[in-house]
Amino acid sequence: MSRNPDKIRSLVEVLGVSTKLGLTSFGGPIAHLGYFHNEYIRKRRWMDERNYADLVALCQLLPGPASSQVGIGIGVYRAGLLGGLAAWIGFTLPSVILLILFAFVLKGLDIGSAGWIHGLKIVAVAIVAQAVLGMGQKLTPDRSRITLAVIVASVTVLWQTAWSQVLLIAAAGFAGAWLYRKKEPPQSPKLSVPVSRTFAAGCLIIFFGLLFALPLLSRYSGGGWFAFFDSFYRSGSLVFGGGHVVLPLLEQEVVSTGWVHKEDFLAGYGAAQAVPGPLFTFASYLGAMAKGITGALVATAAIFLPAFLLVIGTLPFWNSLRQNRHIQGALTGINAAVVGILFAALYNPLWTTAIMGPQDFALASILFVMLVFWKLPPWVIVLTGAAGGVIAGFY
Repeated sequence: MSRNPDKIRSLVEVLGVSTKLGLTSFGGPIAHLGYFHNEYIRKRRWMDERNYADLVALCQLLPGPASSQVGIGIGVYRAGLLGGLAAWIGFTLPSVILLILFAFVLKGLDIGSAGWIHGLKIVAVAIVAQAVLGMGQKLTPDRSRITLAVIVASVTVLWQTAWSQVLLIAAAGFAGAWLYRKKEPPQSPKLSVPVSRTFAAGCLIIFFGLLFALPLLSRYSGGGWFAFFDSFYRSGSLVFGGGHVVLPLLEQEVVSTGWVHKEDFLAGYGAAQAVPGPLFTFASYLGAMAKGITGALVATAAIFLPAFLLVIGTLPFWNSLRQNRHIQGALTGINAAVVGILFAALYNPLWTTAIMGPQDFALASILFVMLVFWKLPPWVIVLTGAAGGVIAGFY
């Protein structure tokens, strides 16, 4: 009889701590992992250092929002599968609410052409440029990987179709498996997982089943909500490298279909930098812009569902997978491709839409220096960019 109160207490604890993090975790996925380490590991000791490092490594290699997946994994360790759900709700809900409100303000006041909205687009240029620099240094440190990244970026810019990025990621995976086939994977301690392999396999079957079934349902049902759910589910399923890389995928899904105007898309992406929590909640804004509050909820559920299925589905198998040199090589190639895709997104749609003159270039340069070298928090960059956009509007 004492187990149920203990489980409820653990769930409430996970929800409370994750909500605190959801309200205060500014700075993007890497910063989120630092917040998690301080709150979950150092203060509360919910996991030991080695298991936390292994969980982070796994989530960095999976597609989807890495920081959210780490939070889900910690919640599962602490309070089971419902703990993972509680951790996600607490960390995600604050930014979901803020971005939905921003979407309604943008639609209700018809301020899409305001100077501060243009300033938010320039903010997005600076922040993605920082992401390209940081990820490039980490994921493309040698000649082979930087070459692969540039090839992927070039093809992405020249060949923009719905499936081009998926094919490029797959090709990069094969290239990495061949280039790094002789590299021995690093030795790591085993990760103890409170999820059965049977349940995990079921999650992976659902993940791949939805990935292939949703496009068919969308086609034969005439689109509608199936197409809407499919677009966000696919974006959440195919994004390697964290939140910024979702930008080009979502742009193809919602702008080319006419659900969201490009100007509104970029304004929302800039605003998403000012709120705490995962950048994937940008989908909440897009859903609200396209189909109101229902669209926001559907888009949020669709883009985060792959994160749940993948992290729970792979945890029990991670100990054996990470010792396979071909798997490690493929992931190395995929990570290089991620840098290339993000580099291409920096050019189109960001640069081509936001940098319209010398004053825009000057503002983007200032914001980049503030972000990368002065290391000011993102909300300062957002406010400065919005103010700069207003000032630039007078010239």
